[in-house]
Amino acid sequence: MSKMFLAGILAAGTAGALMAPVAAQGATLGPAAALCDSNATAVLVDVRGFKARTGTLRVQIYNADKSYLEKRKWLERVDVPVRSGPMQVCVPVKGPGNYVVSVRHDINGNGKSDKSDGGGLSGNPDMKLSDFIFKRKPKLAQVSFAVGGSTKRVPITLNYINGLSFDPV
Repeated sequence: MSKMFLAGILAAGTAGALMAPVAAQGATLGPAAALCDSNATAVLVDVRGFKARTGTLRVQIYNADKSYLEKRKWLERVDVPVRSGPMQVCVPVKGPGNYVVSVRHDINGNGKSDKSDGGGLSGNPDMKLSDFIFKRKPKLAQVSFAVGGSTKRVPITLNYINGLSFDPV
């Protein structure tokens, strides 16, 4: 597994976010924002829990199969600058199906995975530092979700390394 993979999942932890209708949320970000704004088949990733409002947010979509989170196996990737307020990033998908989302907060915007970076996964699974050491992915059932004929909202809470733990701020 790559360092990018580890940084991408470093932020996965348990936390819930309230889900509201797509139209009830703030400005949608990303080049495919119009898809989510019109409730088309897409994924609206609602990212919460930023340690700092700096750097870049990377959102990647994978097929929900054994190759999820593997290097260069993503289907779509969207990078947006971090800003204040809600961060809701629209990512297109090829059609209805099962997917996994990975998010990485590149806190200093250098394009590299650093210990200060945060991350998260769809389903917000509880991850331990030992999972990264032994390169264990969370179970697919914990992180996969179904997309139908309309926009699917996926809440993700970022997690960051803090000493020997990996938790939300």
